[in-house]
Amino acid sequence: MKKSAIIFILLIGLALSGPLGAQEPTRIGTTAANFLEIGYGTAGSAMGDAYVSMARDLSALYWNPAGLADMQKNQALFVYQPWIAGIKTSFAGVGLNLHNYGTLSLGFTSVNYGDMKVTTMAMQEGTGELFSASDMAFSLAYARKLTNWFSFGGAAKYINSSIWHTDASAMAIDLGVIINTYFFSPNGRREQGLHIGMSISNYGSRLRYDGIDLINPIDILADENGNFSDVPGRFHLSEWELPLIFRLGASLTPFYTDHHEMILSLDAIHPNNNNESINLGAQYAFTSAGFGRLFLRGGYKALFMNRSEFGPTFGAGVETFLLGNAGVKIDYAWRDVGLLGNINTFGVMVMF
Repeated sequence: MKKSAIIFILLIGLALSGPLGAQEPTRIGTTAANFLEIGYGTAGSAMGDAYVSMARDLSALYWNPAGLADMQKNQALFVYQPWIAGIKTSFAGVGLNLHNYGTLSLGFTSVNYGDMKVTTMAMQEGTGELFSASDMAFSLAYARKLTNWFSFGGAAKYINSSIWHTDASAMAIDLGVIINTYFFSPNGRREQGLHIGMSISNYGSRLRYDGIDLINPIDILADENGNFSDVPGRFHLSEWELPLIFRLGASLTPFYTDHHEMILSLDAIHPNNNNESINLGAQYAFTSAGFGRLFLRGGYKALFMNRSEFGPTFGAGVETFLLGNAGVKIDYAWRDVGLLGNINTFGVMVMF
């Protein structure tokens, strides 16, 4: 256990060598569809988003599609996450274990920003009308174990962002790998050894908003009288990049018995719209032969990120099997977002 802890500290040091160096100017506010950065895996969220090497269920569709290859059963997952400022986010997905042919998964992410007042320069308190905004993403993923120690996965996404009568669409892909090793395993098995995960998310086309809300009459010669002042015009908006995220992480099991397991994880995050940062996480699991498993989790998100509102995370979960091979897993996560309050996430997974 002492040796594993020392190695894990060394991994932290290597990961910090980038973020602690000279910080370049950030690109905050330069991407669209930023809801794609919101993690919808409840267990991963409770561990400070340090989950790229640990994802082994349907939530891997977000963290690292390679983790889908480790699904032992078919799974259905629903996650509800009230976000900041009354924004509602949710995820629903299903994954099919095709045995020797890999794993096929579908996922749908939805964000609802609620109703807002329509205002104009002349009626800044509102016109009496309401408008709404929403985002969505549909994912199709495939993953497979190429060997007993190497998994690969990929996902294709359709993304849509809508603001009243204006919307934008894009296509993107996610790619990931997970490597399972014997290193530092307390029992000599790969399942409890050092795991290394890498993923790249949201690599794809750009978004450009368009719609009837961008139609606007133009007075071509505003300084002259008598000209036609309502020439049909249209705003032509710039294209926006998607929030590209590269994750590199490692996890290990310093303590393992038939009833108790402790896992430590670390992810280094390199986004295209912010500084690099570090996510840290830990999970304790208690296994009871007649009941199932109980999980306690904690972590810290966005360590060393400039002006970050993220911070500590906590959570718990329970997994139990019902009749036959069917089972259910219920998870909860709490996250601190500084001045913006906190976020509660609820997830239910059915295994069949």
